[in-house]
Amino acid sequence: MAGGEPTAVAGDSTKIPLQVVHDVCRISSAGFAGFFKKDCTDLARRVSLLAYLLEEIRDSNTHLGSSSSSHDPCLYDLSIALKAAKRLLLAANDFDPKISAGAERKKIVFQFQCVTWKLVKSLGSLPYDQFDISEEVQEQVELVRSQLTRAKERYGGPLTSNVLSRALSQPLDKEIDLLQSGSRGVGSLHLENVGNIDHEVRPKLGDLPLGNTPNGNDCVQIVQEPENLRNSSKNSEVTSPKSPGLAREDDSPSKNLVENKKPNSPIIPEEYLCPISLELMRDPVIVATGQTYERSFIQRWIDGGNTRCPKTQQILQDLTLTPNIALRSLISDWCAKNNVEQPTALANGRIKRSDGSFRDVSGAIAAIEATVRKLSSRSTDDRRAAVAEIRSLSKRSTDNRVLIAEAGAIPVLVNLLTSEDGQIQENAVTSILNLSIFDNNKGLIMLAGAVPSIVQVLRAGSMEAKENAAATIFSLSLGDENKIIIGASGAIPALVELLQTGSTRGKKDAATALFNLCIYQGNKGRAVRAGIIPALLMMLKDSSSCMVDEALTILSVLASHQEAKAAIAKASTIPVLIDLLRTGLPRNKENVAAILLSLCKRDAVNLSCLRRLGALIPLTELANTGTERAKRKATSLLEHLRKPLQP
Repeated sequence: MAGGEPTAVAGDSTKIPLQVVHDVCRISSAGFAGFFKKDCTDLARRVSLLAYLLEEIRDSNTHLGSSSSSHDPCLYDLSIALKAAKRLLLAANDFDPKISAGAERKKIVFQFQCVTWKLVKSLGSLPYDQFDISEEVQEQVELVRSQLTRAKERYGGPLTSNVLSRALSQPLDKEIDLLQSGSRGVGSLHLENVGNIDHEVRPKLGDLPLGNTPNGNDCVQIVQEPENLRNSSKNSEVTSPKSPGLAREDDSPSKNLVENKKPNSPIIPEEYLCPISLELMRDPVIVATGQTYERSFIQRWIDGGNTRCPKTQQILQDLTLTPNIALRSLISDWCAKNNVEQPTALANGRIKRSDGSFRDVSGAIAAIEATVRKLSSRSTDDRRAAVAEIRSLSKRSTDNRVLIAEAGAIPVLVNLLTSEDGQIQENAVTSILNLSIFDNNKGLIMLAGAVPSIVQVLRAGSMEAKENAAATIFSLSLGDENKIIIGASGAIPALVELLQTGSTRGKKDAATALFNLCIYQGNKGRAVRAGIIPALLMMLKDSSSCMVDEALTILSVLASHQEAKAAIAKASTIPVLIDLLRTGLPRNKENVAAILLSLCKRDAVNLSCLRRLGALIPLTELANTGTERAKRKATSLLEHLRKPLQP
């Protein structure tokens, strides 16, 4: 454009942020340790996932408004946030609570809050409609944003754009001054509870608008002090917006914070708060030094390789966690008297039901706790009998699942997954499957580090144990963040093997788990590399396997992924799909049309293959007589087929 402002291709502006993301991947590959291990791991994983977005923007050939990336507002904010994330990861990984002051810890917590807020804001302001971003990558970005949104609520309240820019542009050693001058205090460390929020029904991408992030200028600056956090008895939850579009002015965080402020909230007694999280304890346990902590937080501390008591710094002579039943009862009484929502479903021997009513279970508590204690018996016979009883109890009712988890059974059951006794192992994995049906238990199972042991059962257990291990993975993977953890655990190759060699029930359990895991973009490549495409093709060819529906459903999820698309074409799957288009059931035809459309978009070779194999006639018939979704897919595919071939 003569005389106009110089333009730059988007690829020029993605060079720096993409390099930062690659640097973060390199830092993450070396592993994190210490006090902020979980926070660093979570932040690095989310930043790493943005590589796909930046690569697609780079390859889009979209022209931006300036030749300098510093003048591209859509990428400049993201670049600043990514650089700050990299600096923070390096600083937090070097933090040592034994030699660093409390102010240093607060400074890093505040920086996690700032970086998280900035990433959410910058991802929300990107003009996705101007770039040729694939649906899979949009879905992945939305997953990252939802995880960051959940994390930012745990780190503290909203910040002004001015505070964010100052905090993210200064070196870490200067941010304590910003902290002291710009706010009254700092929120306590919120180690993220992976898997606490499970989505039984996965929202559609269209219901989760990418632009639904309030402008930083509309936010008020609030950095919660520990006292404010102590008065908060509810964990923040992320709910999907019911309608697309930007948040209205009336829905801004500043308004909600004013409305939600409760000046007369009761002050929680100090002894009811976990010394690590500063939150009201749900499952208090006693460590060897006599100090009490929330089970999930102290377990994570121990799992991180720490052998000292966080509060006293004394060496823990053993790592046994003993339930503090007396304190749990006092906390329940205090919550009831002060009209504070109970931090647990169990209170004073009664279980709160979904309709608000209570059921007295005091008679069952003692018996279940006695059975749970026997799980740790030195006698193999006692352990075998106890785990069989837990399996039976956990199958019967939701109340039992609550009580068994409250009695501390989950970590013990996880340990039993590695038992050399096949019967104990089988009953342990089935008990965990039953317990996972109750949503609150999913997070406890993940926190207990169950996934690696479940994968081991999936690889080497009895056939029934393998089947129930696959079903357990499906149940746990209903939480979006759990999909990432499970996918990285080696579960996918083991599930593909079960898909090929298992019993009919085992194959169906494996297929269900694989479908759910492959909803997450990062797991699709893992599944392809594990050999899922040849396994699915065998199912499609074997009409007696009763697995055609499952195979097509998984293929429909994989087909839009580039690596999967190449593998599907290489395996000569298209002729098999066209046969199913002619002879399959209505639902099968619908999935076939969706798969073929994904395979043939922008792919002249696959389109030519469809023409050569005579797909035009069955597609025309499907466009007239199929289900509504099948009609849409078939019509779109026909439009592609009728376009003249490019020379």
